[in-house]
Amino acid sequence: MIEPIGIEQHSIVTSLGKMVYYTQGKKPWVEEQTSTENLPNLVFLHGFGGGSSAYEWSKVYPAFASEYKVLAPDLIGWGRSAHPERNYEPKDYITIIREFLEQTCDGPTIVIASSLTAALTIRSAIESPELFKSLILTTPSGLSDFGEDYKASFFAKLISTPILDKFLYQTAIANAGFIQQFLQNRQFANGNLIYPEIVEAYLESASQPNAEYAALSFVRGDLCFDLSKYITQLTTPTAIIWGEKTQFTSPAIGKRLATLNPQAIKIFEEIENVGLTPQLELPGVTIGLIRKFLKQLCNLEENLEANAEPILEAIIEEDISENTTENGEEN
Repeated sequence: MIEPIGIEQHSIVTSLGKMVYYTQGKKPWVEEQTSTENLPNLVFLHGFGGGSSAYEWSKVYPAFASEYKVLAPDLIGWGRSAHPERNYEPKDYITIIREFLEQTCDGPTIVIASSLTAALTIRSAIESPELFKSLILTTPSGLSDFGEDYKASFFAKLISTPILDKFLYQTAIANAGFIQQFLQNRQFANGNLIYPEIVEAYLESASQPNAEYAALSFVRGDLCFDLSKYITQLTTPTAIIWGEKTQFTSPAIGKRLATLNPQAIKIFEEIENVGLTPQLELPGVTIGLIRKFLKQLCNLEENLEANAEPILEAIIEEDISENTTENGEEN
């Protein structure tokens, strides 16, 4: 895969194997005798699809490398991380996200995630809210939301056929022509913005040994679920970005999901003429929106803390008053 200037590869060991991640480690982000350890963490999680990897965010996360310690992993089954031979389920990635944050971050962390991974990140934040400070999500969807059944689609049924599934992956999915076509027809609103490096990065990831296991689990629908059944439990402050021309799930689905939990989902921004991955299609706009949302979510947190102080003081004063009264009556 292709790393930006100044970015290094590291890894951790998870319950499903080695997980590679990328972070700044040399010039121009890190000078001699300096460290990123005192910077707040900012995690970027890629979505799923033939050839997905941390490359998906590589045009965005360097813009934050002077202010944050950026961490962009290849999730298990993708990129340069381990590719166990297994049928993947949502719980695998919910667990992997938690393990990654526990091993690489100290304290609650801001997490930026894409598409189905963003939906899985919501479930991880529900299970382990202490690990998450805020969420900025692009097109978070379980792909079976509000009763839709992704597995009923023709392609999902076709790819569920044993033997045929791996044959189709090797011949029809893991090749440059299919990737170019998929990006143009399904992922980008403007195919003219797809350049050779993107196709090359996706093809390299799709060609890793055993890469078909995670990809086929995704295409079969094994990782899909109804996010509307979970999103009301989210308590982490969240901002959502949704491309107007997303092929898999329309902005109407996103708005319905957001209205289920306005207490947690503070911001919903629809971007015109953009597809599933604005981070690749319009990285400059995506960077600007992330900066805007980081500031807004931080201000919301500060306001909540400021409002909580007088309430806490009132509760303490009331307790003291009650104790004083009780002691007086006893005397």
